[in-house]
Amino acid sequence: MRDLWWVVPGGLAAVAGGLWAWHRLHYRSFWLLIGFPITAITVWATWRKVALGCGLTKKRHRFWFTTVPSLVASTGIVKVRRRFQRVAVDVRPWMWLPRPTAHGWRVTVHTLEGQVPADYAQAAERLAHSWGVHAVRVSSPRPGRVVLAATVRDPLVRLDQLPPSKELLKVNVGRLEIGEPWTIDFRTVPHWINAGATQSGKSNLANALLAGIAPQPVALVGIDLKGGVEFTPYAPRLSVLVTTRAETVTVLDDLVALTVGRMGLCRAAGARTIWHLPADVRPVPVVVLIDELAELYLMADKSEKDEITRIATALLRLAQLGRAFGVHLFLSGQRIGSDLGPGVTALRAQCSGRICHRVTEPETAAMTLGDLDPAALDAARAIPAETPGVAIVAGQDGQWYRARSYHVREHTAEQAARAWAHLAPDWEQLTQAGRACGSSAADLPELLPA
Repeated sequence: MRDLWWVVPGGLAAVAGGLWAWHRLHYRSFWLLIGFPITAITVWATWRKVALGCGLTKKRHRFWFTTVPSLVASTGIVKVRRRFQRVAVDVRPWMWLPRPTAHGWRVTVHTLEGQVPADYAQAAERLAHSWGVHAVRVSSPRPGRVVLAATVRDPLVRLDQLPPSKELLKVNVGRLEIGEPWTIDFRTVPHWINAGATQSGKSNLANALLAGIAPQPVALVGIDLKGGVEFTPYAPRLSVLVTTRAETVTVLDDLVALTVGRMGLCRAAGARTIWHLPADVRPVPVVVLIDELAELYLMADKSEKDEITRIATALLRLAQLGRAFGVHLFLSGQRIGSDLGPGVTALRAQCSGRICHRVTEPETAAMTLGDLDPAALDAARAIPAETPGVAIVAGQDGQWYRARSYHVREHTAEQAARAWAHLAPDWEQLTQAGRACGSSAADLPELLPA
């Protein structure tokens, strides 16, 4: 028996080593079979103390069976009597059983009287520390219910290769902090603002967007007033690339005329958008990529005022009318502030898609996220410089998330631009067809099914 003293420690070490290897090699199955059941029991068992510590309980009066001391006898023995008494107790919100997710778990909580989802959002950081998880996000699917989504570890540390995009005008560019894909869907959110300082990941996001949308049957327009250094590698896939303000005026006027022509086409067909038209007569969607938005609005002298006014008016018209007629904007810039003029503020109001990388001054963050949620503004200003690609994103569900784009190198985007160059429509033919839509709209009913 003395020779077998090592069997128990050796067996425990083997089990521990196996669990460690399982955790390292296939974390998802380890989490679902081992980690989550233990976590669910712990969360359920500690919910009362956690809710009390985070200030999520309410005082309610209950009849409680108490022990009340009576008079002290001369012998020194304390006589007691038991009776029901109405006392104030701390009542916790009712919690359902946690449900596993790929990177953590989520649980539904019934709010108490007088509570709102903001009360739980303010306690999210305290909840994360209490349960020892990376982060807790709060959402409310319906009144009286709050969903707490916890991520055990940061899903933005390591990102896989950029996956292919399968739907038109929808690109998976990264991952959200809750572990779900970060998608830019122009059909749902037609216009986007992408703000960020140098080396913040703004250009990497543009690479991921172009690599994902290049295989799709869309027309891409590039506006780069930095001499074309950002978008020139994409030139094979672009229908047109402009590098000066004068060229920008011409191209934007063409896009406005194209939008007006498609408006007449839809009006003649009795359709609200081009997506209600038959596929054989539906015009090709157009995505306008703009780098350094501020360069379009900066004025060196009064001679440039007319060009800036025409650009601001054209961009605003495209933002207001483009969604229904297949014209979408993706605006990038290091500096996006109200000091650029009222045109930028009006344009910002039309862009519901907001992406804010690390910025060097608060004005750009406030311009991008300030009208959404003050907490999103604080999160954007807290992005460290050593995490390029991390951004605060206004999601399609109306909430904001911390996200990170896939790391897409420049040569990968260049290869995608060259490989799918044959899908780039000719700009002259595209604009001429757009202008002809209005004039040929009278013949459209013959093409439509009865």
